[in-house]
Amino acid sequence: MSMATAAPKPREMMHLNTRSDARGAARAAIHLGLILATGCLVAMAPGVLVLPAMLLAGAVQAALFAPLHETCHYTAFRSRRANAVIGWLVALTALRNWHFYQQFHLAHHKHTQDPEHDPELSPPPPGDLPGYLARMVGLTYWKAQLTIWARGWKGDLSAYPFIHPAVAPRVIASIRAGSALTVALALAAGFAFGWEAVLLFWVGPQLLGQPLLRLYLLTEHTGCTEDANGLTNTRTMLTIAPVRLLMWEMPFHAEHHLYPFIPFHRLRDAHALLRDRLGQVGPGYMRWHRDHVRALRKAG
Repeated sequence: MSMATAAPKPREMMHLNTRSDARGAARAAIHLGLILATGCLVAMAPGVLVLPAMLLAGAVQAALFAPLHETCHYTAFRSRRANAVIGWLVALTALRNWHFYQQFHLAHHKHTQDPEHDPELSPPPPGDLPGYLARMVGLTYWKAQLTIWARGWKGDLSAYPFIHPAVAPRVIASIRAGSALTVALALAAGFAFGWEAVLLFWVGPQLLGQPLLRLYLLTEHTGCTEDANGLTNTRTMLTIAPVRLLMWEMPFHAEHHLYPFIPFHRLRDAHALLRDRLGQVGPGYMRWHRDHVRALRKAG
C-alpha cells in the first residue's frame, strides 16, 4: 500500500460535510427496529436458546455507542437539538452520560494517541493476555461508569482533567438527571413487568453485549503510532456492510479522525478518496484480534 506524506487539507474535504436529519432519522429507525426485533427474539426463545438471543440483543444495544459517538460531533443529524436529545437518551442504556462523554471524546480527538493527555489511554491498552481478557469482560467499564455517577452526585469531577471547570456544573447536572432517570425507569419496569424482564431485556443483554463493543473499540488505535499523524495514529477496519450499518460507519475511523465534521453517511466517500494514503487499515475484526492475541501470548 502506498501512503502519501500528508492528508488533504480540511477545506478540500468540506464538500462531504452534508449533514442530514433524514439520513440520521433513517439510521436511527433501523437501529430501533433491530432493538425491537432482537427483543422479540429474546421473548420467544425457548429454554437455553434465550442466551444467544440475549447476546444478539446485547450486540445491538451495545452498538448504541455509535449514535452516542456521532451525536457528540453533531453530525448524526443536521439539528443540534436532535443530536443532543437522541445522544443523551441512547447513552442511558449503557449507564453513560452524553455531556460527560462529549468532553471525554473531544479531548481524545485533540490529543489522539498522546499517552499523557489522551483520556482513552488511561488506562493504556492491555499489554498481556490476562489484561486483554479482563478488558474484554467489561468489569472495568461498569466500574468506571458507576464511578462517574458517584462523582457526579458528589459534585466533584476534578478527577477528570478534560472536564473544564466552566462546563463542570452542566455535566454534573446531566449526570444526576441521567442516572436518576435510568434507575427510575429500571425500577418502574421491574414493578410493571417483573424483575425477570429487566434481566432478560436489559441487564443480561448489556452484560453480554458490552464485551463485543470492547473488542470493537480496541482495534481503533491499538498498535498505531503515538504521534499527531492522523494517517497512522488511527485504524480503519475493512468489514462487512451489516457491521458498518449497525455501527453507523464508524469502522471508517481514520477518516473520521482526520475530518470529524464529515457525517457518518459520507465516511465511505471519504474512504474512497483516502484509502491509498492510510497507514493503518485492518483486514477484519476477527483476523485483527487473532493476530493481536498471538502477539500478546508471545510477549507474555
